[in-house]
Amino acid sequence: MNRLRNIIARSFAAASLVLLAVAAQAADVDSQLAEARAKVSAMFDMIDPKDVNLSPIDGWFTIHKGSVVAYISADGRYLLQGDLIDLDLQVNLSEKTRTDARRKLVGSLTDEESILFSPAEAKHSVTVFTDIDCTYCRKLHAQIDEYMEKGIAIRYVLYPRNGPASRAWSTSEDVLCSRDPESALTAAKLDREFQTSKCDTSMLTRHYTLGQDIGLNGTPAIVFEDGTMVAGYLAPASLSMRLEMAAASQAGQAANK
Repeated sequence: MNRLRNIIARSFAAASLVLLAVAAQAADVDSQLAEARAKVSAMFDMIDPKDVNLSPIDGWFTIHKGSVVAYISADGRYLLQGDLIDLDLQVNLSEKTRTDARRKLVGSLTDEESILFSPAEAKHSVTVFTDIDCTYCRKLHAQIDEYMEKGIAIRYVLYPRNGPASRAWSTSEDVLCSRDPESALTAAKLDREFQTSKCDTSMLTRHYTLGQDIGLNGTPAIVFEDGTMVAGYLAPASLSMRLEMAAASQAGQAANK
């Protein structure tokens, strides 16, 4: 009986030491995270402390703001911008983080806050960041009926690439202030006149900020509902095929869970 008590006591003591070590390690990580958050937020105005969190790699933290993903060493000395890839799983962890961020950002925008072109029965919905003047944006819109024939709803978000001082920005404001933004957008892309009026144009700023948060480098940019982004133009048949493949992949993943 005494021997059993001694074994239990030693086991309990060993377990206590392990728990103390884990607690000490967690406290150390929390301290390092607090230091990293303070340093990064002090150096970069756009980064808030809450944007710095744990990463899949020990000794490093993830900086995540919108679709921007970077990594900082625990001592706060080294900053790494690039893709983190799990070679065993063959998964780009950085792109997964960006995709999740885009899904949440685009999901925060309602249909009423976009310029919506939708078929009667939509099989898929994509959000398209468009510039009034960009050539491939105009090519995409010229085929809007073909996209809808394939069951694709297009949610347009206006993104004047040259910013608030540009002609495209003023035209975008006029489009949003029109009684019929869908027809006004079509006219604007054809360089035709359309009726407009004065209104609250803060929605354009929301559109533009959303594009910046997503990390756009150009237009058009097509964002799927799952957050996948295609930078550039896709023909109706190609976009339909990509969406069908994405839907099939999601269904397969759900079935395997």
